[in-house]
Amino acid sequence: MTRIPLTLLTGYLGAGKTTLLNALLADASAGRIAVVVNEFGDVGLDHDLIIGTTEETVLLASGCLCCTVRGDLVTALDGLLMRRAAGDLAFERIVIETTGLADPTPILHTLVVAPQLGGRLRLDGVITVCDAVNGAATLDAGFESVQQVAMADVLVLTKTDLAHPFDIARLETRLAALAPGARLLHARHGRVPLAALFGHGAPGAGGTLPEAEAWIKAPPTAPQPPFPAQRSGPPSGPTHGLFGLPAARPSPQTAMMPPARHDDRITSVSMVIDTPIHPVMLDLWLETLLATRGAEILRLKAVLWAEGIDTPYVIHGVQHIVDPPVRLARWTGTDRKSRIVIIGRDLPQQALRDSVEMLRAGTTVHPLTA
Repeated sequence: MTRIPLTLLTGYLGAGKTTLLNALLADASAGRIAVVVNEFGDVGLDHDLIIGTTEETVLLASGCLCCTVRGDLVTALDGLLMRRAAGDLAFERIVIETTGLADPTPILHTLVVAPQLGGRLRLDGVITVCDAVNGAATLDAGFESVQQVAMADVLVLTKTDLAHPFDIARLETRLAALAPGARLLHARHGRVPLAALFGHGAPGAGGTLPEAEAWIKAPPTAPQPPFPAQRSGPPSGPTHGLFGLPAARPSPQTAMMPPARHDDRITSVSMVIDTPIHPVMLDLWLETLLATRGAEILRLKAVLWAEGIDTPYVIHGVQHIVDPPVRLARWTGTDRKSRIVIIGRDLPQQALRDSVEMLRAGTTVHPLTA
């Protein structure tokens, strides 16, 4: 079954989400898009501002997607998909425009765990719209806006014609620190290149390594000295047997990138592991990380080199939930490395470092044959 790509469009109040959405809907090259609009309050206004509103636009009112209407969101998406399957609607993708007050994390969590959606959708990316004039003040005033930026795959900066170049540059530096892997775009009258907005989800089965590397956006780093090997007991729990291979002798040889600079409560850590990870240690690491820190994990992205498996795997997680691993087609060349990116909220830097040490201690020194 081909899964429908879904894009989450977020950003704080007045940042220009609806303007961007209208520009997107007016672009014929975007194809047919089903839109779910979330508003806060009893009277829906944003819905009326969307040009060319049709039956493929669903309005969720009187609540915020991150808290009170998540059940309605699942119902709305399920209804759209059922009508598409019945031939009543024709669309190629779905865009959810959230209220400016929404935290994207529980929304993504809902999309992952909802049984009604059952593999019919795939996250194509999170687009966060930021106002160049008021963006810095907004980040200072509300933590929701900080989370919206930290979760982004694409950051769209609006109203740049009204802001001083120095202020824009300073805001861009701050945004890059909060979301080091996100693509930053400037909107001109609400318009950005369509190709830059879509295609930011994890690659599907049979995807290519360049696609996965573009998705994870982990910068290269030089190896550091290995950590001493440590012993661990057998794993058990929700991620046990993720790859289903037997245990092997642990011995580390990994590299960790310096943590990104970030605002107050947002922490991001990236690492590269130069040797294959034993699947049992990967299970144990994921199980421990999710059990102890799952509520604080905004995004987890990884391209993995697993011992005994000759192709790379991709995993994507939000809070306590990790999608089933997706197997890519092949490695590109001889540069085989695992790349892992974790973005956390209220997650102590030392906790992430300890987690990294645990995975380092379980890596092996036996390279795979080509």
